[in-house]
Amino acid sequence: MTNEQLTTFIENAFAEDIGDGDHSSLACIPENASGKVQLIVKEEGVLAGMDVALAIFQHLDPEVKIERFLKDGMVIKPGDIAFTVEGKTRTILMTERLILNVMQRMSGIATRTRAYVDKLEGLKTKVLDTRKTTPCNRMLEKAAVKIGGGENHRMGLYDMIMLKDNHIDFAGGIEKSIKSVHQYLAKLGKDLKIEIEVRNLDELKEVLRVGGINRIMLDNFDIETSKKAVSMINGAYETESSGNITLETIRSYAETGVNYISVGALTHHIKSLDLSLKAV
Repeated sequence: MTNEQLTTFIENAFAEDIGDGDHSSLACIPENASGKVQLIVKEEGVLAGMDVALAIFQHLDPEVKIERFLKDGMVIKPGDIAFTVEGKTRTILMTERLILNVMQRMSGIATRTRAYVDKLEGLKTKVLDTRKTTPCNRMLEKAAVKIGGGENHRMGLYDMIMLKDNHIDFAGGIEKSIKSVHQYLAKLGKDLKIEIEVRNLDELKEVLRVGGINRIMLDNFDIETSKKAVSMINGAYETESSGNITLETIRSYAETGVNYISVGALTHHIKSLDLSLKAV
């Protein structure tokens, strides 16, 4: 996440929320009034979004005074104080909801990710996110996955070739789709990693025959079939398991020897963490 991307996000978020003014605050809070708030943790989890939250405060008022007590990635419990901010009361009130929306969701994602990562303790398999993110919030949600100990699969359609079932079917098969990708990349002079999805062992055999890829995704394979697939690939390509893998099954999938396991639920099926911004 670049500073430019973060600034654009903050500007768009304020435009959406404030519009032509926070009339509730403007109506009853004097312009020069000052105040102080603290972010209180109300639920156990993993903290995420501190840097983003403080950037939001400073974007609206560079003179706010911030005192940090916790860091992103720390395990938190009810009663912990993450930070205090002191400044213009209007600034605090205008940023309150945005700060909480960002930090509660990011912390929820980080907490969920950490739960999956902890299941793989002692194994080499990495947990990946997916593109199942909230539109225009992807950079924050993927940053939260990293804070929780996971890895980012790809940021979008532009930074990796990912041949899924529909690509293969529309392109006329596995061999045609892989050859078309290589012709396309050569024409543009691009160097992108290529991943291809397989739905069964027959498709896997076809991919191994054709070659020319970097990673093979085993989509909706059961655990026993995953073991067979990993054995067939035999380290020739990176491997990834995907498809309805849960906290209860992720370690068993990892023990098949796959390099990566992608979990859409990290970002699209999470519960925001309970945090509160209260006046001191």
